[in-house]
Amino acid sequence: MPILKNLGVADSKVPRAGTLPLRSSRNPFEEVPGLEEEEVGELGTLPNGTSCRRRATLEKLAGLAPFRLGWTPGRRAGSPGDGQPRSFLGRMLTPGIRRSSADFGLLARLQGTRAQGDEEAAGEAARRLAFLRLGRGPKPRRASLAERVVPAGEAAPEPPPKVPEPLKMKEPLSVLEILSLIQQRELSRADEHILELEAEELASSGGGAPGPPGAEGAGGGRRARDVALLYEALQRELWALVRETLAGPGPGAGAGTGAVAQLGQVLLQEEAADGRRGPGAARKLRARWAEAVGRAARERLEAAAPGAPGGLAGQLEALRARLLEDMGGVRGRLAPAYPAGLGAFGVYLRGYHGALAEWLGAAARRRLPLPDRYALLHWHNQVYPREVLGLVDLVALENGELGPLLSPGTLRGLEDECVTDVKAQTRAALLRVLQENEEHWGSTEDRPSSLAQDVCELLEEHTERAPRISQEFGERMAHCCLGGLAEFLQSFQQRVERFHEHPGVRELLPDTYISRTISLVNCGPPLRALAERLARVGPPESEPAREAAASALDRVTRLCHRVLADLLFQELQPHFNKLMRRKWLNSSEALDGIVGTLGAQALALRRMQDEPYQALVAELHRRALVEYVRPLLRGRLRCRSARTRSRVAGRLREDAAQLQRLFRRLESQASWLDAVVPHLAEVLQLEDTPSIQVEVGVLVRDYPDIRRKHVAALLDIRGLHNTAARQEILAVARDLELSEGGALSPPRDRAFFSDISVPRPPFCLGLPLFLGRLPLSRLARPDLACLPRLRPLSPSRPPTQR
Repeated sequence: MPILKNLGVADSKVPRAGTLPLRSSRNPFEEVPGLEEEEVGELGTLPNGTSCRRRATLEKLAGLAPFRLGWTPGRRAGSPGDGQPRSFLGRMLTPGIRRSSADFGLLARLQGTRAQGDEEAAGEAARRLAFLRLGRGPKPRRASLAERVVPAGEAAPEPPPKVPEPLKMKEPLSVLEILSLIQQRELSRADEHILELEAEELASSGGGAPGPPGAEGAGGGRRARDVALLYEALQRELWALVRETLAGPGPGAGAGTGAVAQLGQVLLQEEAADGRRGPGAARKLRARWAEAVGRAARERLEAAAPGAPGGLAGQLEALRARLLEDMGGVRGRLAPAYPAGLGAFGVYLRGYHGALAEWLGAAARRRLPLPDRYALLHWHNQVYPREVLGLVDLVALENGELGPLLSPGTLRGLEDECVTDVKAQTRAALLRVLQENEEHWGSTEDRPSSLAQDVCELLEEHTERAPRISQEFGERMAHCCLGGLAEFLQSFQQRVERFHEHPGVRELLPDTYISRTISLVNCGPPLRALAERLARVGPPESEPAREAAASALDRVTRLCHRVLADLLFQELQPHFNKLMRRKWLNSSEALDGIVGTLGAQALALRRMQDEPYQALVAELHRRALVEYVRPLLRGRLRCRSARTRSRVAGRLREDAAQLQRLFRRLESQASWLDAVVPHLAEVLQLEDTPSIQVEVGVLVRDYPDIRRKHVAALLDIRGLHNTAARQEILAVARDLELSEGGALSPPRDRAFFSDISVPRPPFCLGLPLFLGRLPLSRLARPDLACLPRLRPLSPSRPPTQR
């Protein structure tokens, strides 16, 4: 039966003994050239002496008994000997002889001819048997062979002992059979037979490493070519299996996993064989497997990216989804099917990592727009490490960490391009926004300004995205944007100055002009906060740009505050002109006008943001008190009696309290101004010199910009003409000025007396000098008691001749 199977005769087509007439069927091999029949020996007798010549055997029925190929004793003369090549069928049926790939064309034709003859004989026998059974009736029971041989009443003899069959030698497979195993994905068995064939080729070539085909004659060259072709077919099937299993589990998930297990087994077998082959002849299938995984990963990623919408950002998102999908399949389905020693998960991860690095490198070499560069840098630095590699146990990798997707030079180049593009784009965009906003400054339409919001949005788009990529890139982007902001604010300052200097601007409606100025002031706080934030994020060299931005904003704020204050005090000036007069002592009309006007204008000023509003209210508070004290120190009112001094001091205290309540209601933070008028009232009202000295010392301490000329003017108002007392009081002011550095100018927001100019102090002529020269009637006039200080003569002018 093994011979029949080798020849392609199925068991179902072989009729059993007793079912066919004892006719000799046509020999299926009688037309095969090179085959000759041998003599048929005696068939022997049964134990009871009966001949078994009449019984048909399986070999006779199949027509194979006369052909015992490979039988050496009794070989006919002229049959092939040891030195002669065997016939085709001899090579096909002789155990231990491998069929080569050249024998299988003839074998296929032979099997077709035999199969047709066997089918015809089987059909004719079946028709004859059916006819005989119809006439004979049911088949009678036959006696068994033991019943016929042993007479009745005797015991059956013991059956002969079973002779163990000799072990059959494993028959090597042919090249085409090995190829069939490869095509059927029986990869492990196929690789075993390829290794056997390779070993035979090595043995035939002298035991050395396999050489090139044709080196050892025709037979050796053909066998080497067969081995090479089989390895090529095996590798094609292995790498196709890698691609197919990556694509998905499919309907035959179990079969796919088994094939992956065979792939891993092949790799282990080949790795062991490489140790026997030596370094020069090693096939290194494990390294080629890693390359095949990389190629399959590249195909998978390239297939996922092109169809994704949304530009490069959409393609990167598609890559992320494909990576997560495939690596999830590798972790849960493929890696467990491989042998543990191969480190399959690490190989697949490195393959995908390398394929992704190639894809990103090709994308980085293209000329990308700024949003695509941002997307590429963010995906490389944040998304891939966090959402892809974060799900992978990198400690389990055999060779340590994975390399970078993009080289540091490539990343630096992308960042440099981003900084350059941001600098150019933001500069043009900021100037365009400023130009569009400036066109509405001179119009009568009252519309809110969005300049600061537009500028912040333009810069924050970059300053918020860059730090999410990397801290270093965020610092570089912050420095770039801060430089652009400082340049923009300097241009903004110049345009604001031109706006307020334009002669036609003030001719606008007052409400519109004030509203436009408030809008310009409101641009300061958000832009200042942006500059401070960029300076904190940026490197230390960003400080000069921050100072330039702050200086430009300070100039704009001071200019707009001065403009608003000037407009307000132009309206208040008539009320201030009524102060420090005799009517002022008896009526509060002037101060009520000041308080009412300031309270009304505060409603418009309240539209200003908190920071500039506080600064403006503090400036209004300071200027209001300066304008209040100015007419007092300029000598508009003089006290000639203690009663008058008391009335003036009381009025000063009442006005100071009313102004204090007003500016508290306006939320002024300049509380240091509340005590200046009460201190002046105390100096006017006190009578003894030591108390006046103490009060003057408090004035000099709290208001460092006060000078002796201001104290002298105050003493003149209270009517203190005693020279000794004046010198004692003025000496206190002089000593405090020298000890506390009063010569230094205070900050602008703390200056008070420096904004009040007083006339030069007069000097009094002694009475003995004028007794003989002035009439006594002139001495009765008190206004002539003190004359202005004489100016020194110029050296170029000669004295007047009398």
